[in-house]
Amino acid sequence: MRLVHRDLDIVIAGDVEVADSFLARARGLMFRRSIPEDYALVFEFGEPVTRSLHMLCVPFPIDALWLVDGEVTRTAHLDAWTGFGRGRADTIVELPAGAAEGVREGDRVVLQG
Repeated sequence: MRLVHRDLDIVIAGDVEVADSFLARARGLMFRRSIPEDYALVFEFGEPVTRSLHMLCVPFPIDALWLVDGEVTRTAHLDAWTGFGRGRADTIVELPAGAAEGVREGDRVVLQG
C-alpha cells in the first residue's frame, strides 16, 4: 500500500501502516525510536470530527495530515515530545518530518493498493 498525492501525482509514502485496532490507534508512534523515510502511519475513522494528535513519548518530529474524504483539511509539523495538533478529519496521516512538504490544504491524498 502507498500514500499518493493525487494533485501532484507523487508517492508521499511507499511503506504504509494502518492503525486498525484500538491499541494501535492509542499507541500510534509512541515508544518508537524512529520511522523510515518512506513511512506513513494512517488512522482511519468513521465520521469527520475534530481530532487531535500529541507527541508524548515520541522522540522525533513528524509531519501530520488531517483528511476528510481524501481532501487535506490541515497540515502540521509536530515537534518531538511536546508537539500537539488538532484538525477536522476522518483520516489522519503521520509521516517523517519533511515528508509532507508541498502538501497544502485542499490537496487530495489517497491510499492506493
